[in-house]
Amino acid sequence: MVSKNQIKLISSLHQKKFRQSNQLFIAEGVKVIQELLDADFELEHIYVTMPLFTDVSKDKISLISFEELKKISALTVPNNCLAIFKIPVTTSFEERGLIVALDSIRDPGNLGTILRICDWFGISQVICSPDTVDIYNPKVIQATMGSITRVNCVYTDLLPILQNTNLPVFGTFMDGENIYKMTLPQEGIIVMGNEANGISEAIESAIKSRIAIPRFGEIQKTESLNVATATAIILSEFRRNN
Repeated sequence: MVSKNQIKLISSLHQKKFRQSNQLFIAEGVKVIQELLDADFELEHIYVTMPLFTDVSKDKISLISFEELKKISALTVPNNCLAIFKIPVTTSFEERGLIVALDSIRDPGNLGTILRICDWFGISQVICSPDTVDIYNPKVIQATMGSITRVNCVYTDLLPILQNTNLPVFGTFMDGENIYKMTLPQEGIIVMGNEANGISEAIESAIKSRIAIPRFGEIQKTESLNVATATAIILSEFRRNN
């Protein structure tokens, strides 16, 4: 059974300000929760509608009804389990290898997918502008499918980092150089811009190399690619070059 106070707390974690004040976040689904447990994220509690996670201490798990799960779930169609974890202490990033920088990504699904893509291509560091959607948003957690445990995500002001780094800085633009004709380095920072407006003017001033994914269709009326799709293509090309 879930008490009214527990429902109130868990429901509040759907909002960023309460995640920050409580330093807690929620995760749903067996795969995501198990990945977080395996990565030693500190568990607060798990709510399940059937016997699951038999290795978890009994005082950390509660069997509840599906109707109760619906009251606390952030999903339109709830899964069979929901867990509360403590937000880990943020670690700084290291200026090495390939790094993805996100300038004002607002859609939770896009951010979660980008983290999965980074995980696939072995990118372990992502830096986000302060106005990028919160990584602990339930929809982001869901979309990462566990990749959040393997990608270090840091929120900070991008401009001073891009201005002072010794790494080459790449930005994605419609009028950039054809990425398929470039020789790409093993290290660098790749900036991906906002879904609607692209890279902001302030950040654009710090870009050293403008890159683009060319269109091949005869009509060429598609305005742009989804930012997560573009990230996948660009990271694939960087890895292929090396």
